[in-house]
Amino acid sequence: MADLKKAVEAVRERIGKHRGARQLNEENTKATLIEPVLRALGWAVEDLDEVQREYRRKRSDKPVDYALLDLRTPLLFVEAKALGHDLQDPKWTAQIMGYATVAGVEWVVLTNGDEYRIYNSHAAVHVDEKLFRSVSITEESQDLLETLELLSKARMQENRLRVLWRAQFVDRQVGGVLEELFSAEGDMLLVNLIERQTKDLTVEEIRSSLGRCQVELDFPLPQEGPPPALPKGRRVRTSPGTKAAVSDGAMGVSLADLLEAGLIAAPLELKRTYKGKELRARVEADGAVTIGRERFQSLSQAAAAARASVVGMGKDGKLPATNGWDFWRCPGTTGKVGPIGNWRERLLKERGQVG
Repeated sequence: MADLKKAVEAVRERIGKHRGARQLNEENTKATLIEPVLRALGWAVEDLDEVQREYRRKRSDKPVDYALLDLRTPLLFVEAKALGHDLQDPKWTAQIMGYATVAGVEWVVLTNGDEYRIYNSHAAVHVDEKLFRSVSITEESQDLLETLELLSKARMQENRLRVLWRAQFVDRQVGGVLEELFSAEGDMLLVNLIERQTKDLTVEEIRSSLGRCQVELDFPLPQEGPPPALPKGRRVRTSPGTKAAVSDGAMGVSLADLLEAGLIAAPLELKRTYKGKELRARVEADGAVTIGRERFQSLSQAAAAARASVVGMGKDGKLPATNGWDFWRCPGTTGKVGPIGNWRERLLKERGQVG
């Protein structure tokens, strides 16, 4: 973190020198304020495999200022504005959210070189609640370096942001319920509980006491450690030289069976356009299915996770049930793109299990 601290101090000095200066436009803001921070965070700004400027997923897409990539997959979008721009303007938030939604990128940063606002574009909440954290280089807040470090290459690969976001998302809702319980106008559930556990206290006395009670809720951040599995199915663990125990076992046919029969070859790219968004996955040599850096035990788990990235989790908190064989598309026996389940049907016919 020493390099980051040094870079932040240098940028802070430049901001003090140039704030209000007309010559510090967006391009100069990028060059003198933003890119030094990205370098200190471990991103090779000159390496197109890691950092691409004016990134477009498709030629028709509007470009985002920076896409930070790992294995050619965007992990983070950074949209820059000139120093002094008000980042709370809703049009800037709408702009970067639009970029991220089209490209399927979860984490986005809006910055003017001083303030850094981190958003979770995939969060199934109102846009105002997608903001994870906001820090300012010139304010020297206690968590400035800690927050910026979450944008480092190493932290993005670990997906530390998602761990902290989930904790914050849960804590915020739990905290809101608890504060409401302890308020004078709160739910009678707590009042009734106290009444049962005490003697000679009226309901009004209990409510009045709760109104005077000052409750401070503290939710410590999760400790460092391996990021928990996302709500995208379990990871596949394999030993060297062995196949993963992967099965989408309907009809007794798995991806491993298709690979072994030579009907498909790994890596096999899978695609699906769902609600206007192009989703991608890949069948690996061991029969696992991957989306980016995540591995799944079956086509259906991967499909459910992909759908959830677009429509969110179900009301029950679970992934939407999805038939992966019908969901994912790939070239079929005639070269025409269709459901990967067509290959399963062919193998079943060859086995004489279907007519």
